[in-house]
Amino acid sequence: MEFAIIAITSMVAIMEPFSTIAVYITLTRNMEPREQRKIAAKSMKISLIALIFFALTGHLLFLVFNITDYAFKIAGGILLVAVSLRMLYPGKEEHSVDEREDIAIVPLAFPLTAGPGTITTVMLLVSEANNLLESSFVFVGIIIGILISYVGMIYSSKLFRLLGEEGLRVVTALMSILILAIAIQFIINGIAEAVPKIFW
Repeated sequence: MEFAIIAITSMVAIMEPFSTIAVYITLTRNMEPREQRKIAAKSMKISLIALIFFALTGHLLFLVFNITDYAFKIAGGILLVAVSLRMLYPGKEEHSVDEREDIAIVPLAFPLTAGPGTITTVMLLVSEANNLLESSFVFVGIIIGILISYVGMIYSSKLFRLLGEEGLRVVTALMSILILAIAIQFIINGIAEAVPKIFW
């Protein structure tokens, strides 16, 4: 149960659904509702396929590139630290004309929903799982995170009126702190596993 909670909360937090929703609102505000729903559905389908792919092939990639679990945990933890800090102190993001032509792929699917941080988290969680049941919770976390993002985009106008721009920023900040804590734990776990291998 503890791993299930960690897996699900990690996936929801790292996906930053409220940030995705905020970008979605900005980029689709002049579109027809039907087109908006089409973009939301397409972006989430692409994200789901990508994340499931990396969840299933993570261990294979480790074998192909001769990467140890603990090395990946340390590297992934460091990457997540960077992601969380970027969430806490966001710069101004601008998207080119080409990116706006198919926003379902860029930026909604990549890098917002299925970005490097999310992919790293998926692979890290799978490597942490001790059995098939625990691994299944990673997929549950992916699906829940995708659903929250999708439903949020569908009802984005109502959500934005409810929380406001300031509210969305607060939620994003809270998620970034959670991600930072998870990242530090990954690094600690990786170091704890690496030390015995190095000195014994």
